[in-house]
Amino acid sequence: MAISTNDLKNGMTLNLDDGLFNVIEFQHVKPGKGGAFVRTKLRNLRSGAVIERTFRADEKLDQAIIDKRDTQFLYRDGDDYVFMDQTTFDQTNVSPATLGEAANFLKVGDGANLQMYKEEIVGIELPASVELTVTETEPGLQGDRVSGARKPATLETGFVVQVPLFINVDEVIKVDTRTGEYMTRA
Repeated sequence: MAISTNDLKNGMTLNLDDGLFNVIEFQHVKPGKGGAFVRTKLRNLRSGAVIERTFRADEKLDQAIIDKRDTQFLYRDGDDYVFMDQTTFDQTNVSPATLGEAANFLKVGDGANLQMYKEEIVGIELPASVELTVTETEPGLQGDRVSGARKPATLETGFVVQVPLFINVDEVIKVDTRTGEYMTRA
């Protein structure tokens, strides 16, 4: 679907010659001399690379329609992650490379939105935070409450996060999926 650069919005996905790009930000510029143009910052959906690109005002671009499918993570099949579509109950195998950092926060039974372009998975949308159990960390000592002090903790997914000194094994903590940082006890 062709759209004008005047209709760009943050979060919109474009199908350019170099691949699929998500619009991070854009700015319409009208210099005193010469024609107007649109300066954009775009993120490549496949590689994650961020580029800056300038387009002429009213230039036509191809908008990519991204289908978001509500899925549930079922299990791991070798290296692949198996998701089930919540409406059709179809199962889809997804490689860890496609999931990227999101694989660190997935546990069996969790919901996620798979972002599809045609039949290709181009991304995954997780909740803002997830609750995960600490499987390994140094024991917290009584009176160990130094403000800001942190220690590494391994979570049930194998992801290592920095937690406060008072967190112990088998405690459930909230982790921010956008930054990968400890938020609070659950």
